[in-house]
Amino acid sequence: MEIKIVCQRCRQKFAATTNAETVVCPHCRKVNPNRTLQKRSSTGEHGRVSALLVGNCIRETLKKILRGSTPKPAAALGSSSSTISSKLCALDYTGPRANKRALLCGVSYKKWKYKLKGTINDVSNMKDLLTQYYEYREENILVLTEEQTDPRLIPTKANIEHCLKWLVDDCRSGDSLVFYYSGHGLRQPDFDNDERDGFDETICPVDFLREGMILDNDIYAIIVKPLTEGVTLHAIVDACHSGTILDLEHVYNKEKEKWEDNSPPSGVRKQTSGGKAYCISACEDDQVAADTSAFSSKSMNGAMTFILVRVVREKSRITYGELLNEMHERIKEANKQGCLGDSRILSRIFGPNLTQKPLLSASEEFDIYQRPFKL
Repeated sequence: MEIKIVCQRCRQKFAATTNAETVVCPHCRKVNPNRTLQKRSSTGEHGRVSALLVGNCIRETLKKILRGSTPKPAAALGSSSSTISSKLCALDYTGPRANKRALLCGVSYKKWKYKLKGTINDVSNMKDLLTQYYEYREENILVLTEEQTDPRLIPTKANIEHCLKWLVDDCRSGDSLVFYYSGHGLRQPDFDNDERDGFDETICPVDFLREGMILDNDIYAIIVKPLTEGVTLHAIVDACHSGTILDLEHVYNKEKEKWEDNSPPSGVRKQTSGGKAYCISACEDDQVAADTSAFSSKSMNGAMTFILVRVVREKSRITYGELLNEMHERIKEANKQGCLGDSRILSRIFGPNLTQKPLLSASEEFDIYQRPFKL
């Protein structure tokens, strides 16, 4: 059967007759996912979880594939999301209004087979960066992890969505907002014609098998669209398939050193209400991200988060372009040394998607080598 494919890189259409999971573009040699095959497989016997679940942690993902294990629900959560959501509404966020606010989410899935070991460390490192380097006050930072004793601060779908609304609530000119997420990321077929690659990117709350994932469309609607003039949002997402997780209209192509259009094919505009939004993602939409001890012998970390925090601390007034280059080079070097699981068996399983390339997207084009990176 002949299928039509739109290349993710050059946007050229080409025909293919194959049942392979990936297809090489004849124009630019970009390896593209076979959307038709993936749409069929995503509705198969095991559903989207076992078919599409390629988590943040390469090692844990490999174990899951080889064992054929089935996720075990996290019984410790106990109460339903609706109960937690109603409690969350009563959580006291009152006090002096702050022009710097942050929401940090780290999901370890500790009661599941595909748990992540570095997400709690990631959140801790990001919080230290914000408080020590960018002068965020601790009381203006919300931290959602499974280590929290307050059920309203467990990273469930309802809690994450509620706290995202808190982040942008009553935002005003001069505000600086940060959304950070470390956890599993997935993608699913897009049926709204608002994705150039044919897939919606998602993040996975701890209860996503019961309550569902949070789609890029939802994240855009909650924290990007409401941004008014003078407000700046930075999203830093350390997860698989996180490239365009905010659905921002401009994506920087590092290989070509230029911005590319990421606006929806449907013609719908995905803009802010006058503010600025930036997103640094761990990898491109069709790639996976590593949870590793390669950069710290004492602990596990998300590769992108660890490098970002270290580079910002090492280099004052670094630009977006310099930061992007540093992340690419350090991850590339780690891959060469095999520190991120770049082995022969992993390459056979994940193919070209094993390579992790951090991605920058934004609500507007700008000179990435002139604008300083500042949260």
